Amino acid sequence: MTELKTRSAKAEEVKRDWWVVSAEGLPLGRLAARVAAVLRGKHKACFTPHVDCGDFVIITDAERVMLTGKKMRQKIYYHHTGYPGHLKSEEAGQLLARRPERMIELAVRGMLPKGPLGRRMLRKLRIYRGSDHPHQAQQPKQLKI
Repeated sequence: MTELKTRSAKAEEVKRDWWVVSAEGLPLGRLAARVAAVLRGKHKACFTPHVDCGDFVIITDAERVMLTGKKMRQKIYYHHTGYPGHLKSEEAGQLLARRPERMIELAVRGMLPKGPLGRRMLRKLRIYRGSDHPHQAQQPKQLKI
């Protein structure tokens, strides 16, 4: 009897596709969870946890992403400038008005692995405020969420 062996994907063998998704009317968490899974490559049969086998994802209409409940006022984003006592905070509604791309990026980043592998996966994410994007040449497929 022959043994079946689990096949691990190699980074140079991975075929990467391009996906496009419109954030219009989608809850932020559901959008981020689906996008993070595609960036990791969990939708592929060749998924290997320690290899970046994910695809490229383009998110359009970032300013139209939705937050449920009272999160627009109650959810707070923090960052520190590096100087003592300079902890800055911003409500989700303010961040959405000022930099909607950043809010989606932070949500997706939190769902990816930490470390060099997660940072490499995050580089395959492209987020645009409006419905236009400069990646038509890659012929992206529509991602259903």
